[in-house]
Amino acid sequence: MLFQRLIWAALATAVVVGSLQTGVQRWQAAPLILAAEVYEEQKAEAPAPAAAPAAHTHAEGTAPHEHAHGTAKEWEPANGAERIGWTWVANILHAFSMALLLFAVMGVWLYQRGAAVASLRLAGLVAAAGWLSFHLWPSLGLHAEVPGMEAAPLQARQVWWVLAMASAAGACAVAGFARASWRWLVAAALLALPFVVGAPKLQGDALAGFGPEAHAALEQLGTQFIWATTWMSLSFWVSMGLAGGWAFQRWVRPALLAVLQGAEAPAVGAVQAPQ
Repeated sequence: MLFQRLIWAALATAVVVGSLQTGVQRWQAAPLILAAEVYEEQKAEAPAPAAAPAAHTHAEGTAPHEHAHGTAKEWEPANGAERIGWTWVANILHAFSMALLLFAVMGVWLYQRGAAVASLRLAGLVAAAGWLSFHLWPSLGLHAEVPGMEAAPLQARQVWWVLAMASAAGACAVAGFARASWRWLVAAALLALPFVVGAPKLQGDALAGFGPEAHAALEQLGTQFIWATTWMSLSFWVSMGLAGGWAFQRWVRPALLAVLQGAEAPAVGAVQAPQ
């Protein structure tokens, strides 16, 4: 019963949030990405190393066309309805996973602290922690980049992003669930940790290889893209807090409280508090 309600509530939240996110992306980010892709085609590539003479000699039993063609191009959705449709699906899947995370944190709060806090307010607090952890804190060290911009090695960026996200999430968890006075000191230390380690930086110009006009245009597009991704992330977590808070209050909270009361959880006395 509880599991079914949890899944359906998360799915309903995901459809609302994912659809809204798709619209915001088409309005905020898509024009900037398409504009940057036009300049990306103008980037000067380093000359390829000369092929060895043996590479032009067909080995026995090898068809000539196997040397003439490289690897096949990876599939990608075509611009237009196909690209928008797959973006919508991806946004719903992402929102579904975040809705489940939102409900899990809210459920732990109800178990430990009781139901004194209204669902919508609690969802807003958890969504704010999600925005801090998944966007704001990592973006302070690794900002969003438009197509064509070079960046530090991918693996180093991924490791640092996970560190920043985990540190911010841990700080929010300590501040929200711990009751000792030292929790603020621990939260501050966790927030500082990724910046003590230091985000990976690119050695050189991120727009090397572009002409002066394209370089200036991409710099401007890059700044606009940082703000666009910020507004997109804000809209995602605000809508997640509103839609997720309503869905949790409507479907998940009654079933969860019934389970907690039936199991005689430590917070049973508290969960009887008015909503």
